[in-house]
Amino acid sequence: MIDQEKFYKALAEGNMEAVKKLTQMALDAGKTPEVILKEGLIQAMDQIGVKFKNNEIYIPEVLIAARAMHAGLAVLKPALAKSTTSMTTAKIVLGTVKGDLHDIGKNLVGMMLEGGGFEVVDLGVDVPAERFIQAAKEHGAKVIGMSALLTTTMMQMKTIVEMVKNAGLKDGLKSIIGGAPVTEAFAKQIGADGYAADAASAVGKVKELLGMV
Repeated sequence: MIDQEKFYKALAEGNMEAVKKLTQMALDAGKTPEVILKEGLIQAMDQIGVKFKNNEIYIPEVLIAARAMHAGLAVLKPALAKSTTSMTTAKIVLGTVKGDLHDIGKNLVGMMLEGGGFEVVDLGVDVPAERFIQAAKEHGAKVIGMSALLTTTMMQMKTIVEMVKNAGLKDGLKSIIGGAPVTEAFAKQIGADGYAADAASAVGKVKELLGMV
């Protein structure tokens, strides 16, 4: 049995050493890496996400929790690579659109998605529309996530959504957008599959788009 409360406490405190120790102890006790990932790290990060969404904690607390989660993932990765029943996590291509250099929100979304068990391909900032499509094809991504903090760059999202449709990828590839000036109405206007107001909501929306909830 995974001690979920200990995992949550260690993540909430941002205690990387404690997270690594708990992860290694669970492995040594014969727990599969999938169980440790799902019932330990992901479940704890989900709780962090709920608190963030409810404004009980803020971005700094989420960032230290995400760093601690990465420390646990580093311990798990070799075991996950060897596992014959390794979880097949959906890949998400993530980036800030061309002309926009803001990345704090995007980085937080990426961390939360990884905490939710997804594999994130982070393209960085100032990403051309073509690169989103190319990366989605290269990695077999299920979702493209776009961020913009400037109203002048928002229309790049429309270009990318249209390129997804024109590339014949629409049925197998979902699009989700977010950022300070972005709204749900704008998402509907440009034909995006989803919109998230914050990082915690992004995880839930991606799961919803992929039929995981």
